[in-house]
Amino acid sequence: MDLGQRDYDSTLELQRNLVEQRKRSEIPDTLILVEHDRVYTMGRNAKDDNVTASAIELKHRGIKLIKTDRGGDVTYHGPGQLVGYPIMNIGGEGKGVLWYVANLEEVICRTLKTFGLEAATDRENRGVWIGNDKIAAIGVRVTRQVTMHGFALNVSVRLSDYGGIIPCGIRGKGITSLNLFVPDVSMEEVKKRIIQRFVKVFDYDDSSRE
Repeated sequence: MDLGQRDYDSTLELQRNLVEQRKRSEIPDTLILVEHDRVYTMGRNAKDDNVTASAIELKHRGIKLIKTDRGGDVTYHGPGQLVGYPIMNIGGEGKGVLWYVANLEEVICRTLKTFGLEAATDRENRGVWIGNDKIAAIGVRVTRQVTMHGFALNVSVRLSDYGGIIPCGIRGKGITSLNLFVPDVSMEEVKKRIIQRFVKVFDYDDSSRE
């Protein structure tokens, strides 16, 4: 489900509706892809101190601040960042939250490898890293074995927009974006490669897709 660019609030409401439908087995597993309007989101474990911009600064920057129910601390979403929200039933032996998060990281690592980049993961600081810089954040919620929220991969994001927060509450590390390594990268190409790797990592049958 490719939403193009859409605000965070309406997308969150869509997620919640799809989660309830998935719990009732009314829809199949669904992957939402979206670019958000500029926003900082605070997860359940976020600390207020990790938002360093004042309310006046946020208004001047044109960035909203929203508290949400995903895991993790504070992060940024905006144009040039590909956000993926899988609405999936992960019920099954050995398929817990850690399995799910590790697979999301694997999808992104494999996608970046197709662009010639060797990315890494960190069990203490979840997400995907290139050296000391995070290129993709992970924050999820699972209720009755159905997932929501997901990953955010920086494709051609304006990195200065991270200036009002301490991303994910991690000090001493940086943020990077795919276009710094692949200057002519297109969002459409990244979406295509993400979908291909998502299907492979999560072992879906893609014979019915074009």
